[in-house]
Amino acid sequence: MTEKNDNIIEITDESGETFKVELIDMLTVDDVEYAILSPLEGCDCGEDDCDCDDDYVLMKVKRDGEDYTFETIDDDDEFEKVAAYIDELADEIEE
Repeated sequence: MTEKNDNIIEITDESGETFKVELIDMLTVDDVEYAILSPLEGCDCGEDDCDCDDDYVLMKVKRDGEDYTFETIDDDDEFEKVAAYIDELADEIEE
C-alpha cells in the first residue's frame, strides 16, 4: 500500500517549469522563514533505494495569508548563514 505524503508539493520555477519536491522542514533564522526541500523528479522515493535522500534545496519562504511561495536565496552571505545554522542543528542532533 502506498502511503500518502502531505509534504509533497509542486513548485514552479522562474522559467515556468513545474516539478515536485518534498518539504523536509521549515525554520526561521533572523526572523526570516526558510524551507528545506528535497527534489523528487527522476526519483522513486516510495522505494527503499531512493537516491534523492542527500539532495536538498534551501529556499526563502514568502507568506501571503495561508498561501506561500518559495524564492531562491540570491545573497551568498545569507545562504551561508542559514546553511551554517542547519549544520549546527544537525550536529546537535547527532550528539
